[in-house]
Amino acid sequence: MTTQPSPFASSPIVLDHPLIRHKLTRLRRSDTSTAGFRRLVRELSLLMCYEATRDLPMETVEITTPLETMQAEQLAGPDVCFISILRAGNGLLDGMLDLVPFAPVGHIGLYRDPETLEAIEYYLKLPSQISSRRCVVVDPMLATGHSAAAALTRLKEKGAKRLLFVCLLSTPEGIACLKEKHPDVPVITCAIDRGLDDHGYIRPGLGDAGDRLFGTK
Repeated sequence: MTTQPSPFASSPIVLDHPLIRHKLTRLRRSDTSTAGFRRLVRELSLLMCYEATRDLPMETVEITTPLETMQAEQLAGPDVCFISILRAGNGLLDGMLDLVPFAPVGHIGLYRDPETLEAIEYYLKLPSQISSRRCVVVDPMLATGHSAAAALTRLKEKGAKRLLFVCLLSTPEGIACLKEKHPDVPVITCAIDRGLDDHGYIRPGLGDAGDRLFGTK
């Protein structure tokens, strides 16, 4: 299974911006409401999308301004798609689609076996022409790395060649897992946390992202 070299620098890319650090701190707080959590995730996804799409291909076209014609740049076709790892990945989609509203969206459903912590697939629906698109795979948490690695493997099996993984929080264990299984796929994250507890939760983390996004337990 061959893949194209990543256009990004070495993985992981940790986004070090004052707004990101501030919003992530608010996101981590245990007293942040469900509505506040959703809003912060959306705002962070906007900022992360800026980095994830920084090298999309451009083309030059002639346009007419109110004063004159000129040569200007625009995106060269529908090159990107977003792939959400259900269910928490959907929390990152809204902000990204605000910036790239024409991008198609795919979904892959995985759940983690509570005993083995391995990822088990239960749903897969992908956009067409996935082999020619930049596939930005989104999930708030890169914990053990098993779910992310399983999702990337399935996408490659379906023909994806240009992959990028975007998450809010990551761990050394999760990053090591992806480096071992998918060294060609860069990771963009807002923070690398200390590590995992005995139940596979990120510490200090922010709790269960899906539960906090959707108000469930």
